[in-house]
Amino acid sequence: MRFCLSVPPFTDPADVVSLAVRAEASGWDGVFLWDHLRWDDVVEVHDPWVLLGAIAQETSTIRLGTMVTPLSRRRPQVVAKHLVTLDHLSGGRATLGVGLGDPPDLDFSDFGDEPSYQLRAAITDEALTVLAGLLGDGRVSHHGAHLDVEASVRPLPVQRPRIPIWVAGRAPNRRPLARARAWDGYVPIASPFLSPDDLASYVGPHPHDDWDLVAQWTPGYSADEFAAAGATWLVRSVWPNEAGWLDELRDLAASEPRG
Repeated sequence: MRFCLSVPPFTDPADVVSLAVRAEASGWDGVFLWDHLRWDDVVEVHDPWVLLGAIAQETSTIRLGTMVTPLSRRRPQVVAKHLVTLDHLSGGRATLGVGLGDPPDLDFSDFGDEPSYQLRAAITDEALTVLAGLLGDGRVSHHGAHLDVEASVRPLPVQRPRIPIWVAGRAPNRRPLARARAWDGYVPIASPFLSPDDLASYVGPHPHDDWDLVAQWTPGYSADEFAAAGATWLVRSVWPNEAGWLDELRDLAASEPRG
């Protein structure tokens, strides 16, 4: 079992980098940043990719990435460049978490982007195909309803055969789980969080041995119980609307990840 912090970059950028450095020193295995344009009309939201580059320079062991990037409002070739650069800068520690994204108004329609979950899912599937080629052998030939790409890029990532891709989705929906089975892992998002038994029943057998199941930690259950349910990572985070959320996140980063 490995342990990661999921960090909303909704504070001073130096605080986010400091959290990651503290988490690595405390024995955490990964730090992942939320990828939003807005949260509300008050919260200051910073770019995760710039921050991940800074974190890569200040750390040496933790896995780094987004949790999650909504591919439907990003060009996959630009995301690929961000990831490959992060992979080189970090010595092969990059992971991409992808999803449809929320909320559909603040982060999408308010900017003129597509708010429909169904249409964004179709765009995401095509973008994943493009990304897989660019993050693999650097070549892609894809001619779909939403994306039309015939290109090659260099350099290739440090990680081979490519940078891992985790797919997030709302549990207990089946479509995101089916999408995730074609890639390298699944991040089920549920409220309330899933118990180990519910997680095992929902996800079922892993599609292959190296597939990651990235579970949200649920109070009252141990890491061993989640491991027995098939989880390979446990995620801890805080809700940024609550008072004192940054102090709570600092305490988490400074604590031993098993709690």
